Amino acid sequence: MSEPLPAGGPASYGRTGATPAPPDDRNLDTAPRRSTIDSRVDNLVTLAIRGLPASYLPGTVEFAQTVRAVRGARQIELLPEGTNLRYAAIVALGLATLSRQAQAGVLGAGTPGELVSAIRDHARDSTDLGAVALAAWSSAEVSASPDLALLSRLAAELASNRPLHTVVASWILAAAVASLRVTNEMVGPAVAIAQQSRNRLLAAQGPDGIFPHALPASSSGRWRAHVGSFADQIYSIQSLARFAALTGDDEALAGANRTAQRICALQGDAGQWWWHYDTRDGSVVERYPVYSVHQHGMAPMALFDLVEAGGDDHTDEIVLGLDWLDTHPEVLDELISDRHAQVWRKVGRREPAKAARKIGALTTALRAGWHLRGLDSILPPDKIDHECRPYELGWLLYAWHFGDTRHTEETS
Repeated sequence: MSEPLPAGGPASYGRTGATPAPPDDRNLDTAPRRSTIDSRVDNLVTLAIRGLPASYLPGTVEFAQTVRAVRGARQIELLPEGTNLRYAAIVALGLATLSRQAQAGVLGAGTPGELVSAIRDHARDSTDLGAVALAAWSSAEVSASPDLALLSRLAAELASNRPLHTVVASWILAAAVASLRVTNEMVGPAVAIAQQSRNRLLAAQGPDGIFPHALPASSSGRWRAHVGSFADQIYSIQSLARFAALTGDDEALAGANRTAQRICALQGDAGQWWWHYDTRDGSVVERYPVYSVHQHGMAPMALFDLVEAGGDDHTDEIVLGLDWLDTHPEVLDELISDRHAQVWRKVGRREPAKAARKIGALTTALRAGWHLRGLDSILPPDKIDHECRPYELGWLLYAWHFGDTRHTEETS
């Protein structure tokens, strides 16, 4: 258990937010990171800015659930489907790191601040706690305006002690940290939210650093209580690292380090970030799908946050993960579509719905490390999902932090 939050205001650690640290103060921590920003990343960022308009719905200031490649009468067309409040908040976080000119390429006359205002309005009536957390996070970070109503909802949920998805708990912690950094005061609901979500995450962490899918793990049921996804690991790393940078909490930083060390040790030879892990022994439960956003967005952003908080440097693994987008030995077709300005969502197995996931969870529940022999032959991982969700491009922008974060203030 950590000490209570310090009485002084939070220090800016130069990642994002309304008061970023001067670039000179970050050169030592981020030197390895700068070396990885090469032409490939530049091209990906440009592609994301070109690709996001396909999922933007300006009439309602929303973003689609996904953009899918479909066969048209004469050519392949991109078809937006549904809407997703979570994804809109993530896009707002990504766009806020860019110049106004780049933002206009996606939002036209609108701004990330106006997008966040619409997100907050929707979130107040939303029953999706993850969307509420992301709305609170983007409100603090993009608009430099913590939303007390949303924070109060998050505080009430934590106080209820109801089961909570690990990803949502991590977003709640990130929202609290962002809010505390903006206000520069250790008062209000964000303090309790930060401490409680931090405590719940660390209490659930396995001996090898792996987080379960839900808090408590038992709420996932007998056959999946031991399983945690890549998202569960990466958002936990990010939020705990940010909390540690805010408070100097060595235990939170150590927890983030353990998780990062484990998933990096398990990384595939071609740079794949595997999908499901076992909390009991830190092994892989199921490798596929491999999601493109894990490679270009989520892993880089969390591991960059870790090193900037004083944690271990995993630049080599970040670069190897990025390489997979080009090499991907599982499939012949390209994952990065310059023609459509999208990065296709994943490489998965040819299988009945979630069959490999169910098999992996069942066999490893019976005995840790037990896998069905010949699974790659029975359910080969050679299928590309030709869709791209807007949050994937949003995290790509956010991870690589192109542009000056001070644009956040200009667009709120």
